[in-house]
Amino acid sequence: MSKVFVNQKGAKRIRKGHLWIYKSDVLKIDANGGDVVSVFDEAKNFVGKAFYSDSSEITLRIFTTKKEEIDRDYWKNKIADAYKRRPPLEDSNTNSMRVINSEGDLIPSLIVDFYNGIFVIQTLTQGTEKLKQTFIEILRDEFSPQAIVERNDARVRLLEKLEIQNSVLYGEVPAETVIEQDGIKFFITPLEGQKTGSFLDQRENHFAARKYAFGRALDCFTFNGGFALNIASSCEKVTALDISDEAINLAKRNAELNEISNVDFQTANVFDALRELEKLGEKFDTIVLDPPAFVKNRNALKQAVRGYKEINLRALKLLNTNGILITCSCSYHFTEEIFLQTMEEAVRDSRRKVHLVEKRIQSSDHPILVGMPETYYLKCFIFRVIE
Repeated sequence: MSKVFVNQKGAKRIRKGHLWIYKSDVLKIDANGGDVVSVFDEAKNFVGKAFYSDSSEITLRIFTTKKEEIDRDYWKNKIADAYKRRPPLEDSNTNSMRVINSEGDLIPSLIVDFYNGIFVIQTLTQGTEKLKQTFIEILRDEFSPQAIVERNDARVRLLEKLEIQNSVLYGEVPAETVIEQDGIKFFITPLEGQKTGSFLDQRENHFAARKYAFGRALDCFTFNGGFALNIASSCEKVTALDISDEAINLAKRNAELNEISNVDFQTANVFDALRELEKLGEKFDTIVLDPPAFVKNRNALKQAVRGYKEINLRALKLLNTNGILITCSCSYHFTEEIFLQTMEEAVRDSRRKVHLVEKRIQSSDHPILVGMPETYYLKCFIFRVIE
């Protein structure tokens, strides 16, 4: 049996609810990279069972603190339990969702998304990569999907000394399929595009934005039009911006698919566009800011704070009185506390009076594990400018 011994610091972190043990907390290893290992503290007390990586700074990812047999049935039951925690597809107004959310579902480094009959998986560490075929068989046997695709193009795999690869693992995959989320349809290319094909973590925020948006709207960093198309029915006109021509072309196709005609998609650098709109004296009733992750690591936090402050400050200046600002961050290191501090500074510098109307998080199929703050990464704040 593969074993790893860790110091009291590492063991204490797990007993407080976290799932990671770092290389600096490991004392003795009797295992190979990718093994499922039993973890013990210095006093030889059982800590849990984990995926072991021989290359990452995160050496151990705990998936259970119970002394239980880890076999195919164990993983089948874990996947089934995660699926049961999601609302049934027929009751959720969508044909796409996240089925396995890695640490959030106690299967660290495994992502499984479902898009209209197609499973898209990511095995992001040596441990889940070694079990990939087992996961494929379970998904195939238990759910009978049309196809299973791997989107193992996340750069974190390089830290695990794993290859970057996208491929079809089972069945036949169309070049393109259509998903529906709360009445809005989107084209998805399972083997290409951002993340596993779409930003499923924003689905519930897209829907919530409908009840606040009104008048003339500006959607920044629109990507495939997620916010823009959802708020179009609440607004007179929406201008949607993204720096990527490819994203804008996809968003236009999505608008046509939904027969939505009051959204104007434009290729633009959002930072430059916001400055230009302010210079021209333009005004909006609703502004959405959903930028990509500005903070990839702690070292980039200071620069990222400046970026978040700039776009939010300019948005506040562009809003009419009683206007709505929907502002997001998907950067874990840009915490809720830092985000709110940054907004306080932006509000002060804008010389506006602002209400915080609602605080939102990632969609419920991306669960947050209490005790592991890394699983809480998406923040969505809704503000109203009152004067």
